[in-house]
Amino acid sequence: MAAITMKKIVKRYGDGFPAVNEVSLDVRDGEFMILVGPSGCGKSTLLRMIVGLEDITSGEMVIGDRVVNRVAPRERNLSMVFQNYALYPHLTVFENIAFPLRLAKTPDAEVKRRVNETAELLELTEHLERKPANLSGGQRQRVAMGRAIVRQADAFLFDEPLSNLDAKLRGQMRTEISRLQRRLGVTTVYVTHDQTEAMTLGDRVAVLRKGVLQQVGSPRELYEQPVNLFVAGFIGSPSMNFLPASVDGTTLETPLGRFEVRDERKAAALEGREVVLVGIRPEHFEDASLVSEEKKAHGSVVAAHVDVTEWLGNELYAYVPYEAPDDLAAQLRELSRELDGDQLRTQAVVALDASSPITPGRDAELWIDTSRIHIFDPSTGDNLTRDEEHVAELGRLGEEHREAKRDAQRHAERPAPEASTSEASTSEASAPEAPTEP
Repeated sequence: MAAITMKKIVKRYGDGFPAVNEVSLDVRDGEFMILVGPSGCGKSTLLRMIVGLEDITSGEMVIGDRVVNRVAPRERNLSMVFQNYALYPHLTVFENIAFPLRLAKTPDAEVKRRVNETAELLELTEHLERKPANLSGGQRQRVAMGRAIVRQADAFLFDEPLSNLDAKLRGQMRTEISRLQRRLGVTTVYVTHDQTEAMTLGDRVAVLRKGVLQQVGSPRELYEQPVNLFVAGFIGSPSMNFLPASVDGTTLETPLGRFEVRDERKAAALEGREVVLVGIRPEHFEDASLVSEEKKAHGSVVAAHVDVTEWLGNELYAYVPYEAPDDLAAQLRELSRELDGDQLRTQAVVALDASSPITPGRDAELWIDTSRIHIFDPSTGDNLTRDEEHVAELGRLGEEHREAKRDAQRHAERPAPEASTSEASTSEASAPEAPTEP
């Protein structure tokens, strides 16, 4: 395994456009790092520069302790899994997995051992003699992963590997990739535009926008303490609501109603400002009729006209359109387009308890948990209420989580005390040494 360090990486094409612009990022040894962002943000270009398929205009790429800017892809000892599987249709599953070993002229006995170990790990043993055309999408992706595992690579690179799968299969494969990475402990860089994959898979997530790195942190840090409007809007599904608000002391006048900011730190962020953007996640609303009086006191109740509802069984989504000043409405529409959305109107999406009696076309009272709001500068997009102490605490929690995963991996690799020599060998064979002992 090896750490990957990027120092002010720039990729500039012939027309001068910077697809990647001074990205500095450290991927720790054994870490699962996610590169996420909307289409065209530069995440796949950055991945291809790591593996050597794209030249680096300026900056320094370090893998392990070696600068690899001028090192050919085949000499970087990295394994890449592509979106379209890139399997050879005329070869069996066995030979597809064995292909990089054949190129390296590995002895037949060693090829057979490694392929069989990898196939057992990925539950492909019974498919080894089949051709890719006779496999499901999930099985093909596991074959592509097997070809990466068998190489004894220093790191895995995944380029949107689940994009071609249906929703249910994507969920299953997310679980399998997470389990596999935890078991092997190999350094992994995973590119996706799907924030659900980013939130569920990564130790840390790096969010890119137009080639510029916006924020790096644990999924929880990005969700609870976004650094700016873009990250707040990209992370979370449904995405955060942004309401224009005029400031009157510690009171905010929004299109959904007027409410008080009771948190002293957040109230301080309003000083000297006339207009702000208030960020409220859908789950921080509730039907006021279902909120206890004690809980109501910790938030505010506003009146809203519900346009559309979606009942999903376990929850209810309500859509509340509102009017916004022309300049802010244009800014929100532009943000929506940049986030790969196509918002036709300014509206708030609220997630309510499924038992709520709220119906479309009527006015309703909604409770807002005002302690969970974010306040953004409408001109810069900066989060004015980001809590650095809480960020540091989330960083510590993320590191503890990562160490716990590594401890679990080491424990799983340790043979049981009572196991015989043959049993211990079998146990080791079930966890291929390829990526973990490069």
